[in-house]
Amino acid sequence: MRQRSLIAITAALAAGALTLTACGSRDSGDKGSDSDNGGSTVVIGVDAPLTGDLSAMGLGIKNSADLAVRNANKQKLVKGVTFKTEALDDQAQPSAGQQNASKFVSEQDVLGVVGPLNSSVAESMQKVFDDAKLVEVSPANTGPALTQGPDWQNKKVRPYKAYFRTATTDAIQGPFAAQYVFNTAKKKKVFVIDDKKTYGSGLAATFTEEFKKLGGKVVGTEHINPDAKDFSAVATKVKNSGAEVVYYGGEYPQAGPLSKQIKAAGAKIPLVGGDGIKDDTFMKLAGSEATGDLATSVGAPVEDLPSAKQFVADYKAAGYKEEYSAYGGYAYDSAWAVIEAVKKVVDANGGKLPSDARAKVTEAMQGVAFDGVTGKVSFDEYGDATNKQLTVYAVKNGAWVPVKSGTYTG
Repeated sequence: MRQRSLIAITAALAAGALTLTACGSRDSGDKGSDSDNGGSTVVIGVDAPLTGDLSAMGLGIKNSADLAVRNANKQKLVKGVTFKTEALDDQAQPSAGQQNASKFVSEQDVLGVVGPLNSSVAESMQKVFDDAKLVEVSPANTGPALTQGPDWQNKKVRPYKAYFRTATTDAIQGPFAAQYVFNTAKKKKVFVIDDKKTYGSGLAATFTEEFKKLGGKVVGTEHINPDAKDFSAVATKVKNSGAEVVYYGGEYPQAGPLSKQIKAAGAKIPLVGGDGIKDDTFMKLAGSEATGDLATSVGAPVEDLPSAKQFVADYKAAGYKEEYSAYGGYAYDSAWAVIEAVKKVVDANGGKLPSDARAKVTEAMQGVAFDGVTGKVSFDEYGDATNKQLTVYAVKNGAWVPVKSGTYTG
């Protein structure tokens, strides 16, 4: 068990999140705790949905961040520092995410956080982390407003300097999908559906804008309850609209049944979505007629990247029970970015963590750059990933198969 302050332990016990088995003292102040070997222990928090419908993606994030920490320790990348992870379950709920953010802030040996998965959860966490100068790096958030402000389409203003992400945004992903659907798939009439959440509605909006600009026609729109499973009424509307394709802004727990029910209603047309539907669970929920459905996802296929070969091999060798899923490579790179920032701070302070380590790590993150699992990793002035590559995947023989990679040309 890693060492904590008595305050942090008391808070964790009160929250029912910690069983106290052993305890030791550590230095006070804004730095990692002393480890048994005389060095410092730095904890990287991980926030993701570890239970519930989206746990396949969340567990992939948790495991991949853990793998990054294992490799950093094995390499002794930061002399005198041992890295550990602490994962908390946000259940894809903003309220839980905010509570997790407060818990991480209360534990002074936490010097960075990887996550969350959902943009709506990130909205509830950003200010908590920013006020504490605790850096957060998401492998999966794609909502543009998180880094560029609520009026990002007219004037980009970075709201929180402690927030970064390794995934590209829906400002690029939505239009990229629209270009593929209109120009490559030759679909001119679309029915647009979203789940009313930050991620889904934002993605649907950027897709719709680009699709119309290209000359496509939106023949219907609908908003669904993100907890719903019965989409028969919506499916009937799609069938009667004459749509050639459905675009869905949301995630796989709803996208799979929605696709299945649309086809059962007689509309034998593809469903297209973003990275939130690109999980193998989608096919299980959508059934055999999912063939031809499409999804965009950030970056290039990890399995096809030379830079990811070692990650794939290491992940398999580590024996994790769950797949790394859509964001595994990005979670690894997010954790490694935190590790690199800690290294910068330690190197600049004579081989030790300074008393204001959190603030220094957040500041150092802006200049982090390295060759990661997903390619070149670095951040622009908004904290966004400089890697803007995206890929379109199609369901073929019960699996997601890449059909086109590139960048949005707007």
